[in-house]
Amino acid sequence: MDIDTALKEAMEIDGALGVSLVDYGSGMSLGSLGGGKYLDLEIASAGNTEVVRAKMRTLESLGLTETIDDILITLGRQYHLIRLVRGQAASGLFIYLALDKTKANLALARHHLKRIEGELTI
Repeated sequence: MDIDTALKEAMEIDGALGVSLVDYGSGMSLGSLGGGKYLDLEIASAGNTEVVRAKMRTLESLGLTETIDDILITLGRQYHLIRLVRGQAASGLFIYLALDKTKANLALARHHLKRIEGELTI
């Protein structure tokens, strides 16, 4: 699936507030949907780039060869889910999804995001 379709499908996840596909090398968003007054996806994408970079450095410092599936940040009213995109063509990308905690099912959201990531073609 292409970027636009992937973003649209991610926004169909229950509780989705906003989603973006981000290049964590540059911090730039390749596309986004949703967001709004209380969720600036451009700022969130750049900020979450730093989260991914820090975690990558930590894994390297620890000598771990594991790969990151996803990173969860839990806030009072939201979940922020970061899913690293795998595959040669998509190396260095992640999907960032913000969810309303009262409407989202975290397990299902992670499942849907994993499927979207697996079907994404760049």
